[in-house]
Formats: sequence, C-alpha cells, structure tokens
Amino acid sequence: MSTARAPGRVNLIGDHTDYAGGAALAMAIDLETTTRFEPDETSTLEVASDAIAEVLTLAQGGPPTSMTGRMIEGLLGLIGHVGGRLDITTTIPLGAGLSSSASLLVATALALGTSKRGLDLARLCQAAEAEAGQSVGLLDQLTIIEATDGHGVLIDFATMSTTQVAIPASAEITVVHSGVQRSLAAGAYGERRREVAQAEALIGPLATAGPAQIDSIDDATIRRRASHVARETTRVRQAARALEDGELEVVGKLMDESHVSLSELFEVSLPAVDELVADLRSRAGVYGARMTGGGFGGCVVVLSRPGALLDATITTPMWRVRPCGGASLLG
Repeated sequence: MSTARAPGRVNLIGDHTDYAGGAALAMAIDLETTTRFEPDETSTLEVASDAIAEVLTLAQGGPPTSMTGRMIEGLLGLIGHVGGRLDITTTIPLGAGLSSSASLLVATALALGTSKRGLDLARLCQAAEAEAGQSVGLLDQLTIIEATDGHGVLIDFATMSTTQVAIPASAEITVVHSGVQRSLAAGAYGERRREVAQAEALIGPLATAGPAQIDSIDDATIRRRASHVARETTRVRQAARALEDGELEVVGKLMDESHVSLSELFEVSLPAVDELVADLRSRAGVYGARMTGGGFGGCVVVLSRPGALLDATITTPMWRVRPCGGASLLG
C-alpha cells in the first residue's frame, strides 16, 4: 500500500495570469487530500472518497463517471491503468476555488506510483484535468508541488521558474467562502482564455506589454483583459518584495487593487463576492481582501493582523490557514 498527501492552495495575488505567461504568488495551505492505494491483480480500480456518496469502479475503457472519476480516469490514461482500491479523504472544501481538483490529482498520481516530480508532475496532473474536460493553467499544481513550509511560491509562467517567498509570522491569512459555489466547467472561464489568446495574437506577451501596446487594441473587451494581465503581473512582483520586507500594508493595498481589476477589467467576480470583499476590507486590522481562484464564486482571501476577524460576524464558512509544505509520498 502507498499513501500520499497534497495540500490545497490559496492564491494571494495573481489570478488569470498563469495561462498568459504572467506571474502569481500563491501558497499551499493546511487543508489537504490524502490518498491510499492498495494494488491487486484485478483490471478495475475501486475509488472511495469521503467527498462522494458512492464507490466508483473504474475499468479500462469504461463509461464516463462523476467528475472525480473522470479526472482519475484521465490520469490513468496517461500513466497506465492499474487495479486495486484507492481511498481518498480530504479537508479541502469542494467548489471553493482552493484547488481541490489539483490536490486530488497530485496526491493520486503520487500514490499510484508515478516517478514524475516538479514541473513534469504538474503537467501530468494538468493534462489529466484536461482529459476530464477542465482546461486549467499550472498555478494550482505548481504551488501544491513546490511549496515549502512558511513560504509562498512566486511563479513566473514565462520561464516556469519558482521562488520561495517568506510569509511573515505577523501575517494572518483567512479564507472566507462567498456562499456561491463555482465551477471551472462553466463556459466563462474558457471564454476568458480565448480573449487572452486574442490579445496575445495582437500585441504579443501580455505580461510585458506596455500601456501603448495595450491601448492599441481596438476591441474594448480584449483591451481590458490585456490590461488586467499586465498590471496584475506587476502587482504580483511588488507584493512578493513587500512580503519579504514585512510591509503588509503594501501587500494589502495591492490585493485590493487586484480585486478591482478582476472585477472590472477581467469581469470574473460576482456582486456577492464584491460585497463580501468590501465588508471584510472595512474591518479594523484587515490589510487587504480579494477574490481568489478562477472566479465566478468561491472564496475571498484576507490578509490581516492576528485576530482581526476573530469576533467577526460572518455567516459563510471561513478558514484560517497557514503556509505549509508541498505534496509528499508518505509511504
């Protein structure tokens, strides 16, 4: 039997920049998926998860199943079908934008015995998710794989390089659910990716595009998308420097600006999320708040002084999270 764990992740700043060659600053969190694989001589894989009510039986060439089943089927198609039983447990809330899918795939790939690590493992899990019908970037997988305890991961998607960024102990990070479930299967995510691709076809790499290049785009919608990617990438690098210098007020201001950009330029927020961000930002001791993840619901991430939200009246689920180490094979 082999056992693996993979954390979830929260993106501190830098959304919808990964597939545009920009940058992001994320961290692995102390909510995680654990997978235990017991091989046998059969040709089927039984999958049991505490997140689904039934035991899935995956046979090579079998019919499509649930999203969990389709993702694991996609992974098996890439690494080779195996027989046995896979037990999955998770503390990551589903549909919250905290990378439950990437966490599941990374932990499963490790438990099933893949030899891939680092960027190769990230790309394997990205491809498995694509096989299940979900087109995603590499932000989630790389953060989950490369994270180290007490640090965020600064990812440069132009070079696919990662840098560890220390997160001060004086920073409290809280994830608050908006109350709106989200799904990357929704067409709006794919539409944003197509719009980014259109902008790149017009002016080249968006992460390094200057104001004059962006202003040269005639289509107002495509121009807004390009502007978000360019400005967001700049904010990410500024936030990483500010964190290293312990300037949490600066980081908070950049997070606030990021949310406005995601809401107004990239249009992936929702009124309920905007209202939650405004409410959280107004509380004493809060440095900044923003939507996190792909958007269209899910969670808000809050940077604050310790205890700032301790007595807050918040009706939706919330989790105080800490930066933890990346995925690992436990045995």
